[in-house]
Amino acid sequence: MHFRHLARPRRLRALRSQLRRYPVVGLLGARQVGKSTLAHDLGSARGRMTRFDLEDPRDLARLGDPMLALAELRGLVVLDEIHRRPELFPALRVLADRRPLPARFLVLGSASPELLRQTSESLAGRIAFKELTGFSLDEVGAERLERLWLRGGFPRAYLARTDRESADWRRQFVRSFLERDVPHLGVGVSPSILGRFWAMLAHYHGQIWNASEFARAFGTSEASVRRYLDVLVETFVVRRLQPWAENLGKRQVKAPKVYLADSGVLHTLLGLDQRPDLERHPKIGASWEGFGIAQVVERLGARPDECAFWATHAGAELDLLVVRGRRRLGFEFKRTTAPEITRSMRIALQDLGLASLDVVHAGKHTFPLDRRVRALSLQRILSDLRPLP
Repeated sequence: MHFRHLARPRRLRALRSQLRRYPVVGLLGARQVGKSTLAHDLGSARGRMTRFDLEDPRDLARLGDPMLALAELRGLVVLDEIHRRPELFPALRVLADRRPLPARFLVLGSASPELLRQTSESLAGRIAFKELTGFSLDEVGAERLERLWLRGGFPRAYLARTDRESADWRRQFVRSFLERDVPHLGVGVSPSILGRFWAMLAHYHGQIWNASEFARAFGTSEASVRRYLDVLVETFVVRRLQPWAENLGKRQVKAPKVYLADSGVLHTLLGLDQRPDLERHPKIGASWEGFGIAQVVERLGARPDECAFWATHAGAELDLLVVRGRRRLGFEFKRTTAPEITRSMRIALQDLGLASLDVVHAGKHTFPLDRRVRALSLQRILSDLRPLP
């Protein structure tokens, strides 16, 4: 089925909730992930919306005097691509402190709070940040899992008429990101170097980050390759999964794992346009793991700071540990239809004090494997995995 537009009611509810509580909400996410479309849907429901596109010279001219342009507006005011005009934040602070509050501000950006922090500090206590990711299973339906995995969650890639059109769009996205977006961010990294680094990172998807290995490959310093990684993380195209460590009397891995944030972009950078190409590639297991982790985290509603992986130098590991309060949930990801309990899983259960451990697999059924351990079908996470309270 081809969708021209896919409603995202859960995301709209979350945005509405934050706008009720904060005068300014920052909706952040990768380019082309659907931020403007979601803002339009939100504005249509609210009835009164004024939008400024900070890539449009006419809108930039209107904002030459921000206070004059914004002070009299009512309802919802959307500022798209806010990272291009961070000097607007001081004006937003003044406008957000008015009582009564005549307008709420929704700012859209393709750079994380870390890249914006120097200018957004003036809005401390007045702004809430929300990240928008690509489509997830609850939005497209579990029956379209394979399509979502192959094409990724970018709306235009997922909604394309054919796999080939989807692959063409993703190649254009990669090129545009490097040639157009990176220079505008002012991050001081050559687009060609960042492109090589991004492509190399695709081959390390799901592995533990090794700065010295990348530094040798690029003939540069470890500080430089860490900066390259930071840029890709802060523009939402790469995810860092931090290691979990506590005093267990064991040597534990302290470096993060790296994943490309979107499975479709990963497949593009690996040159995998069609499903048969993916089936023959050695990274298919890592691709499926990264995709599964993203879907489970989205389903749980877990924050990035609640998610980690765990590994010891003796070989025990856990793909995903989610910690909320005193509750600890473990997840292993196996692209198989017949998952089994391993010694590593039993060690993780005991050492980490897990409330439960789900072995997420590619089969069609969910069933118990042992006390506190079950085989969880990725196709059934919408029915068999409850969001965190």
